Amino acid sequence: MKTIIDISNFSTEEKTFVTIGTFDGVHFGHQKILEKLVSEAKNAGKKSVLLTFFPHPRMVLQKDASIELINTINEREKLLKKTGLDYLIIHPFSRDFSRMTALEFVRDILVNQFNISKLIIGYDHHFGKNREGNIQQLTEYSHLYDFNVEEIPAQDIDHVSVSSTKIRRALANGNLKTANDYLGYNFMLKGKVVNGKKLGGKIGYPTANIDIEEDYKLIPKTGVYVVKSTIDKKTVFGMMNIGNRPTVDGNHQTIEVHFFDFNQNLYGKILTIDLIYFLRDEEKFDSLNSLILQLKKDEEAARDYIKNKLIIS
Repeated sequence: MKTIIDISNFSTEEKTFVTIGTFDGVHFGHQKILEKLVSEAKNAGKKSVLLTFFPHPRMVLQKDASIELINTINEREKLLKKTGLDYLIIHPFSRDFSRMTALEFVRDILVNQFNISKLIIGYDHHFGKNREGNIQQLTEYSHLYDFNVEEIPAQDIDHVSVSSTKIRRALANGNLKTANDYLGYNFMLKGKVVNGKKLGGKIGYPTANIDIEEDYKLIPKTGVYVVKSTIDKKTVFGMMNIGNRPTVDGNHQTIEVHFFDFNQNLYGKILTIDLIYFLRDEEKFDSLNSLILQLKKDEEAARDYIKNKLIIS
């Protein structure tokens, strides 16, 4: 898959099959649509193209809208590479772009730049200035510019929407198994290891403090999780706390990972943390000793889960 930033940087003499969308999560519902796109394009001897946008249109058009995405744009790109797409085009969404008419979008982008042969699109898809473009207009334009339009059935699109909603809700409620089942992979957090207060080391549980740069990234429910990461090409397991550290009078949310059987300086490294299992809610303990006792119980539970439920390769 070739990733291209900005529509203006893409042109091809080969005919393409195209779909358009955010595809946040790249979950099973999305994968079904992309499998169809890739398969049909290959069978027809064409190239498959996904056009997506970043920032998310809501970030631009609804400034006050707080939006939480399952994936960062880099995570999304990494997941989409596995689908067999020929091209991923990430276009920087802007107010100027939003003012492009439906006709301009079809003629200037889909036809003149993408050399489109077929568009696979959701049943309720709207596009162009003021969302004026719809399936009826697309069908009219397809006759005018000689390409085909295939509308994805309503039930399939509804399944995609429901799945995305369920994933977000499940993550917010600590129901990690449901979220991961819908995703078809482990939900992940990616960030830089930064300096913390080093309290964990003093109580026998040194942690890597993960700073998530992207403020739009969905952060799951506070609590303790079983996690894994790949560090220097080795799989390392551990437990992670998302929360405000109420026992030690924390005043802001942190993401801290304690890796098992691991002793290495990680400061400055970029880590991807896979969330595997939700252990418990965050609690406030009446003393530091009580917290340490609970951490030992958490470690025992996490190690049992890793040993009994996971296949360690």
